[in-house]
Amino acid sequence: MLLAKLDIINAELSMKYDRNIIVQTSGRIKTPESIRAKLRKKGYEETYEMAQEKINDIVGVRAVCSFMDDLYLVAKALEQHRDVRTVKVKDYLQEPKRSGYRSLHLIVEVPIYFQGEELWRRAEIQLRTAAMDFWAGLDHQLIYKRGLKEAKLIGQELYEYAQIVEELDRKMVELRDRIAAI
Repeated sequence: MLLAKLDIINAELSMKYDRNIIVQTSGRIKTPESIRAKLRKKGYEETYEMAQEKINDIVGVRAVCSFMDDLYLVAKALEQHRDVRTVKVKDYLQEPKRSGYRSLHLIVEVPIYFQGEELWRRAEIQLRTAAMDFWAGLDHQLIYKRGLKEAKLIGQELYEYAQIVEELDRKMVELRDRIAAI
């Protein structure tokens, strides 16, 4: 449902701004093993009820945009949908993580219809530029998943690259605006 909404938002915004806003979407549902591991890591009991209460990203959706300001356009468009309730916004664009990670995360609730009942469930939507997505993928592969002993050294280098990514994203918006003014 969220992927379909992002496709609709992309169509609407692309027509309005005469350019493609969302260049890629993806989604996933955490596996039961991953849910249990996250509950264990956070010190919670490994139950269905605890997962529903404490884990916001059992369902995860990502939209990748060309330009940084498009991330806010997509977030604003999502807020206009009556069947998407924004619970929390984590703006890692304005306040990047210590690692340099940048993204706009929305924790939302959406209705799920199951056995004739409407249940509102949380999902996480990550909005990134292509450059941010590339950086985050490398960070995930090199540090998060491997737990390298050299992580501090690699982390510092990745942080420096995150600054370059931020500069690139800013310059791309400037270039787009200059081209549009011609």
